[in-house]
Amino acid sequence: MTGAVHDTYVAALQHGSAALPEGTRKVGVVRKPTSWFHGVVDENRPELGPPADLLAEFQSREEAFKAQGMCDEGAHNATWEVVAFEERYREHLESEAARAAVEDLLDLLEAGTDVALVCYENTDQKRCHRTALREHLEARL
Repeated sequence: MTGAVHDTYVAALQHGSAALPEGTRKVGVVRKPTSWFHGVVDENRPELGPPADLLAEFQSREEAFKAQGMCDEGAHNATWEVVAFEERYREHLESEAARAAVEDLLDLLEAGTDVALVCYENTDQKRCHRTALREHLEARL
């Protein structure tokens, strides 16, 4: 039996609002986790966070949109499209830097372990790399 892959954000775990099956392995997918982030997840896979150059470009363009008067959510989602974030992140998942971590997660899932991908973004309002990662893993299963 194959495990299920979920995605959630750290605040949902901290506040008990993430509806995950019991025993789900919580895997952080952030490049630079805070100390309190480690207390919420079982492990972190920084190589599955977005590449540093993509994050830097994203943050720069997002700030420019905010400076033009866009709200936080609007600036985030507009930047996602402008920098082709999802396409570039999916390319990163095929890179040598990320490939072993993807395979490790697939091994867990194929062994029947439920896995929750965790980062900082609340995807009720903003687009996030962990959703693209979840879709990538599901397609590979």
